[in-house]
Amino acid sequence: MAREKLDRQAVAALLAGLENWTLADDGKSIRRRFEFRNFSEAFAFMTRSALAAEKLDHHPDWSNVYKTVDVTLNTHDVGGLTALDFELAKKMDRFASN
Repeated sequence: MAREKLDRQAVAALLAGLENWTLADDGKSIRRRFEFRNFSEAFAFMTRSALAAEKLDHHPDWSNVYKTVDVTLNTHDVGGLTALDFELAKKMDRFASN
């Protein structure tokens, strides 16, 4: 998948298709907080997400405290958002709902 920086209109359109993700003030990343019932569920989510990220060769900035996982996605190479960020966000949403 090409790592082409998306313009504001494309970002807005793709973001509209995601629930609970927000655009950072600088417009260069998207963020979401995932909350689970316990640490084991949070860790399972992170494991599934890590495997998907590795397949995409696109890795999140994230942190975990007990049952909460905070995620920030952007494409460092282009200094903003690409289709990869939204693809990984969708995968993470699916993993969180299972």
